[in-house]
Amino acid sequence: MSGTIRTEAMREIPAWAVLQRRLFDAVETAWRQFAERYTEPDGRLRYSGRFEDRDGVDDLYEPFFNWPAFYVLGGSDDVLTAAKHHWSGVTAQLTEAGMLTGEYENGYDWFHQGESLVLFYGICAADPGDPAFARRAARFADLYTDPARGNYDPDRNIIRAPHNGARGALEGLGPTWQAYSADLVHMEPYGLPLHGLPGIRSWDDLRSPENAQAMGRALHRRARGDTAVNLAATSLVANRWLYDGDPTASSWISRYVEGWHERARRNGGLVPDNVAPDGAVGGLHDGRWYGGHYGWTWPHGLHSVASATLIAGLNTSLVTGDGSFLDVTRTALDTVLEHAITAPPAQTPFSLSQFWRARYGSGVDEPALLVPHRHGTDGWFDFGPMQLEFPLWLWWWTREEQDRARLQRVLDGMPGSAREVQPFRDKMESGHDAPWLAYLDGDNPEYPVRALSMALGQVARRVAVMETEHPDPANVHLHYWQRVNPVVTEVLSQLITGTPQTLYNGGLPFSAISYEDLDRGRAGLPQDVAALVTNLARDRMEVELVNLSPTRTRRLLIRASGFGEHRLQQVDSYGEDGGDYPGPSTAESSRPGSPVTASAEVDGAVRVALAPSHRTRLTLRTRPSTQRPHHRAAGARAIAAARTEQGTR
Repeated sequence: MSGTIRTEAMREIPAWAVLQRRLFDAVETAWRQFAERYTEPDGRLRYSGRFEDRDGVDDLYEPFFNWPAFYVLGGSDDVLTAAKHHWSGVTAQLTEAGMLTGEYENGYDWFHQGESLVLFYGICAADPGDPAFARRAARFADLYTDPARGNYDPDRNIIRAPHNGARGALEGLGPTWQAYSADLVHMEPYGLPLHGLPGIRSWDDLRSPENAQAMGRALHRRARGDTAVNLAATSLVANRWLYDGDPTASSWISRYVEGWHERARRNGGLVPDNVAPDGAVGGLHDGRWYGGHYGWTWPHGLHSVASATLIAGLNTSLVTGDGSFLDVTRTALDTVLEHAITAPPAQTPFSLSQFWRARYGSGVDEPALLVPHRHGTDGWFDFGPMQLEFPLWLWWWTREEQDRARLQRVLDGMPGSAREVQPFRDKMESGHDAPWLAYLDGDNPEYPVRALSMALGQVARRVAVMETEHPDPANVHLHYWQRVNPVVTEVLSQLITGTPQTLYNGGLPFSAISYEDLDRGRAGLPQDVAALVTNLARDRMEVELVNLSPTRTRRLLIRASGFGEHRLQQVDSYGEDGGDYPGPSTAESSRPGSPVTASAEVDGAVRVALAPSHRTRLTLRTRPSTQRPHHRAAGARAIAAARTEQGTR
């Protein structure tokens, strides 16, 4: 197949390609510095503080969350080895602290469990041939698909509690919730965790010890049954299914998600956030469809509910091929858009305003479309910008006009500065989608250079922070390591694979295009090769490939989608023919050839050979695959070996 791919010699090296490969080099240096400075030889983080006041384990896994993603893009073998090493070291560290059982979270809400598992999902996708992680994938999924593990009630089709995990459904919300008082000043922006309690109408009412105790008792009493954020657990089961297509996993996902969709249909299409142990929506909340833990009322509303429904919709569409499972997220977004207002974000008391000051820059003082994020006894409240990730992922998955129209409405409601490349990086490693989409639409041609320059600046800043700050392991803030993680992947993922940043609260690592280095026999771009996706359509993608090496030919394999949910069926390549590169030494330059196009049908993948200092432009024509999505073939062999090993014990 490689002989049909047309290429051309580069008489000028594109700046974006140089910057992209420079970013790979900068990250390779920086992550090693991070590991040397902040981790022990066994991979754990250098932390000697107290774990007693911690409910969840996410903060110790999150500093490495995107290291496997960097490997899949083309990072070194060492970074994948390091990701596994630190996962194992942190797991041992948390086990010693009594926070894990059988290497898994004892029990916590799925907003935070999702954050802690992105690293695990990334490792599984990056190296599905690793039998140890294949065994873990199956074992962790069993916590939910096997009712005997205590998390799932098959009769009522619910996860039994907001806090769930290795020890089953846990009663209450942990010892730190015995009282909920106004002394919790860091929680004041989120207001009351429950609405409608007698005598408690405002945050100041929690200054009364009696009211604080009453709130704590109510939180514990209502911390039973299912909550919408538990939908993120479908990623754990889908990750297991990607190894071998286990029908128990796929049927559990579709049945569990369909249960929530039926509740949404009974609620006028809007997903409720709570289900009592007897299966009744609102059974613990005086009949109200809102008020569940990490639901519509508290603490984040849309931020947590839409994330969980979107993750579940993507996972169910993945295992069933049915895109209607995304309808619940569509309705949630459309509902809050119906109640939107226009106002400067800086002038509204939005509980998540810290995310938007960097994302919008000076635009926080300009009028923008603001949607209500939460709903309580007084109706919709807490107005702020909608996270672009939600309508973006809907459109990215379907490429349908209805989803693009919703995405465009949100884009049109942003201030002008939001379409510029703002020099920031948050813990979710997202927020630069608007200028990227403008680039894909042909309206922002400078985006690759600007975005890569920004990403290099962010790596440099985090290295500088590492050089200047030396926290004491006894009292280092548990978010510190996330704040200085120097591995950047958002811009690389956009430009190389045509994919938004992975949904941070437990999304699987999907991609529009995947690459394999044929010379090294591993995932990712070959050394010296840069890639730039320039167009995304429903059945067509365009990508430019550049080999910066002046001496070595680089060979790679290209597929449509990371898990095989789409299949490549035709490739058009654009290059030149008849040139004399490099030309004789007596000439001042080589003679360009004539533009030429080649088209060929392919069966799922295309091989590309790039001669030294050559490039090609490809149009990849795709269709939905008729085969089951899966991790690479090595993954199925790994889980089969794991089953054999378990059977011989």
